[in-house]
Amino acid sequence: MEEQEPVRVEPVERTASHQRTLVRALPELLIVAGVCYDLLSPQDFTAAPFFTAAVLIAAPLFSLGATVWTGIAATVGMALVHLRFAFDAGAVTEVLTVATAAVLAVGINRLVGRGNARLATAREIAEAAQRAVLPEPAARIGGLEIAARYEAAQEGAFIGGDLYAVQDTPHGVRLLVGDVRGKGMGAVAVVAVLIGAFREAAEQEASLEAVAQRLERALAREGVRRDIIAVLEDFTTAVLAEIPHGTPVVRLVNRGHPGPLLLHGDGEVRTLAAPEPALPLGTGELGAWPDRAQEEAFPGGAMLLFHTDGLSEARDRRDVFYDPARRLSGRVFPGPDALLAAVLDDVLRHTGGGATDDMALLAVRRP
Repeated sequence: MEEQEPVRVEPVERTASHQRTLVRALPELLIVAGVCYDLLSPQDFTAAPFFTAAVLIAAPLFSLGATVWTGIAATVGMALVHLRFAFDAGAVTEVLTVATAAVLAVGINRLVGRGNARLATAREIAEAAQRAVLPEPAARIGGLEIAARYEAAQEGAFIGGDLYAVQDTPHGVRLLVGDVRGKGMGAVAVVAVLIGAFREAAEQEASLEAVAQRLERALAREGVRRDIIAVLEDFTTAVLAEIPHGTPVVRLVNRGHPGPLLLHGDGEVRTLAAPEPALPLGTGELGAWPDRAQEEAFPGGAMLLFHTDGLSEARDRRDVFYDPARRLSGRVFPGPDALLAAVLDDVLRHTGGGATDDMALLAVRRP
């Protein structure tokens, strides 16, 4: 089958770029409009609102220096337009009004700058912490080709709790992909707990079902150390996989997570959905039920693509969800790295560069 033509998003990108340009030019346009309004209107009409609005709009959008210069330009402009009439008490009042607004704009600019700096620092710390507990796996593990990506959402969004882990064990190569509810450092802390528990359980437990139960208990212990509201609200969707050495199958335990995709060498794509829905990890207080692993064929030359809902819930400007199975159907990729690069590029095109949720991707190929 032929490779699908990528979605064209150039008009969307151009529209967004034009909007940003217009917004940043708005203070200058308001000053020009104020001058024109004063020149074309009778003496009793004032252009002060134009100049005042210009400096207040510049405050959250411009740098400190640009805000100061906008304030100076607006104040001088207000003074100059009065020179063609008598510079009376009313003119002085209007000039002082614009100058006061300019001083306020500088103060607003400093407050916005400090707030943005704190937000950026918090985000950088959370992202660094997450990447520290979420190292990229080796390119080959247990005879399988591996590639992983963690993609943060657009600038300004909070760090999420997307996670992945791969470990070669006596029982085969075991994998974990999950998504912790919530954002920020709290979610990153839960990621660290889950990955630590997974690495220990993957080595020790004889079955994938037992690994899932170990993760459940680890989250329960973590919840004891947190307040009651957090205990009741926290949960993690996850899918665990086991690929035995020398056997062309994959075993899966799915806890409320999007099913992985199986990509065959001929371009056929199939979603490995769980036969029975199960509640996410961390919801043990709602009841106990046995985990049952499903077994699927995983032949040579095929690839598995695990992902979090940041991929399947990515939307375009019409609020249409990204459908990875449909978009990848009929396409053939030489390896996991090429697959993930193509997926990320396609999602970027689908959303127009405006993804709002983090995503974790893990691709595995059996040679």
